[in-house]
Amino acid sequence: MTFLSRMSPVRAWSDLRYFLSTRERHEWWFLAAAIAITTFLIFAFAKDSYMEKEYKPQIVYVQQWRLDRTDAEIVAQQKIDQVKKDAELAELKKKQDENRAAFQRLDDKLTKMGI
Repeated sequence: MTFLSRMSPVRAWSDLRYFLSTRERHEWWFLAAAIAITTFLIFAFAKDSYMEKEYKPQIVYVQQWRLDRTDAEIVAQQKIDQVKKDAELAELKKKQDENRAAFQRLDDKLTKMGI
C-alpha cells in the first residue's frame, strides 16, 4: 500500500504537463496522426459490426386438421396458404436482390480500382 499512497493526481497532472511541454513540434504531428488513425479504426470496426438478423422461417411442428374435411375445403386452405407463402418468398427475393446489388456495387468499385 505504500506505493499507492505516494500517488497524487495533482502531481501526475503536473508531470504530464511537463512531459508534453518538452516535446518537439514533429512529435505533436505524430501524436495527432496516431490518434486520428486509431480513432478511424475504432469507428470503422464499430460501424462494420452491424449485422442484420438472418432470415429464419417459422417452423410449424404440429398442425391439426379435421378428419371430415372436404376436397373443396382443402383446396381453399391451400389457396390461403399459398398467398402467405408467395408473400414470404417475395420478401426473401427482395432481400436477396438487395444483397446482390450491394455486392455488384462493391465489385464495380473494385474493378475501377483494378482489383
